[in-house]
Parts: sequence; structure tokens; C-alpha cells
Amino acid sequence: MKLYYSPGACSLSPHIVAREAGLPVHLVKVDLKGKTTVTGDDYHAISGKGYVPLLELDDGTRLTEGPAIVQYLADRTPSRKLAPANGSFERYQLQEWLNFITSELHKQFSPLFDPSMPEEVKAKFRTRIAGRLDWIVRQIGDRPYLMGQEFTVADAYLFTVLNWTQYTGIDLARWPVLAAYVARVAARPQVQAALMEEGLLKKAA
Repeated sequence: MKLYYSPGACSLSPHIVAREAGLPVHLVKVDLKGKTTVTGDDYHAISGKGYVPLLELDDGTRLTEGPAIVQYLADRTPSRKLAPANGSFERYQLQEWLNFITSELHKQFSPLFDPSMPEEVKAKFRTRIAGRLDWIVRQIGDRPYLMGQEFTVADAYLFTVLNWTQYTGIDLARWPVLAAYVARVAARPQVQAALMEEGLLKKAA
């Protein structure tokens, strides 16, 4: 399988999931500004949407949208318990989390990365994000992960999005529960490996 990604983008989520699932995935780096792959291929010819992630199976079949990709990967190795069983109520709760993260949190960050966006508009989005983070804190409580004791694909996604706070003027110190959550996820060996491979974490000397 091939995973088209851009370092630190939302494609980090399926990258982490693939590693946690023990699935061999060939990473293909994409320049999102130039819409080209690391080998110079036109990325728009690969994905008409023009953004990452995109998962290409060995037979050439392609799947886009992070929440769909991470569930597909999790279902390849159910013994890793990265997603509850299909048809279970817990699976729908996982999908509830994925939908919330993608629509109510992920997309609120996009304007903060737009250099043309006026600062007063960005301030409104930061306020909106803060409200979402307040809600997440109440849901997590004293649980280690979103679904309880088990790390799932929803955690890979939330971790990826929360990492963007350091680039967008949002201080997670305001939410100690989330700061601890990010540190907990970041300490996982496969998360560390994904971060290092994307150049987001330096190897220890």
C-alpha cells in the first residue's frame, strides 16, 4: 500500500494508524503547494481533491478522507483493537468521535494556517476551537484515551489535530488534561516512529 502524505498534515493520523496496526505502508511525500509528489508527479492526477491523505492499495484502488482510511486500516488487523468491531455500538461511538474531530475541530484550524486571513477572523476561530476543546476535556475526564483504556484511530486523529495548536497561537497549557493526553500519545513507540519519519521529531543523540 501507498500512503500519500505531507509532514504534519492530517495524513499523520493514518500514518500513525498504519504503524500501530503493523501494516507495511510505502510513504509518498506530497508538496501541497505545488501539488506534486516527491518524484515530480502531478498529484492532481492522482487525487482530484488535491489534498492528503490518499491510500492506494496494491491493486491500484484508492481511498481518500482520513476518517475512512483509518477505519479501513484498523479493520485489516482487528487484533490490534484500533477500532471496535463493525456493528457494535462502540463502533458508532468511534465514528461519532471521528466525525466530530473532522467537522468541528479539524476544519476550524484551516483558517489559522491561511496567511491572508485577517487576525480578527483568526481570533474568532481560536475562540471556537477553545469551546470545542473545553467539551473534549469534559468527555475525556480521567480516561487515558477517547474510548477509554484502549488507544484507537480516533486518538491518532485527535493527537494530529491538537499538534497544530503549537503553530496557531493556541496554548494547550490552558487545558492540562489535553496537554497530558498529547504527551501520553506522543510517548507511544509507533507514534514516535511516525513523527521521526515525517521529520517532526529528532532522533535522540
